[in-house]
Amino acid sequence: QVRLVESGGGSVQAGGSLRLSCAASGSILRINTMTWYRQAPGKQRELVAAITSSGSTNCADSVKGRFTISRDDAENTVYLQMNSLKPEDTAVYYCNADVLDSSRFTYAYWGQGTQVTVSS
Repeated sequence: QVRLVESGGGSVQAGGSLRLSCAASGSILRINTMTWYRQAPGKQRELVAAITSSGSTNCADSVKGRFTISRDDAENTVYLQMNSLKPEDTAVYYCNADVLDSSRFTYAYWGQGTQVTVSS
């Protein structure tokens, strides 16, 4: 079994910064793509940013130039550096990872989510 644990959420004023972390643990053989999603109240979950095992990244247009995704494979951790935060960034942020685990199958695992609140 694999577990993802997010941390780093909180409340900030507009223009501020937060750094989210998501650490994976358990029977991991390899982690492929790691992705951050977010879900605001009353809205569908949306992709924020993703990073492949080779380090290629992509992100939503709404966060380009403000958010940066990175990973530390030695720690099985993905990060989301969020700068110039806006009230519309307020959401629960979820980590997702495609993991080849000890079963020799690849599964998509989710974290429990971390709340980010940006006040104007």
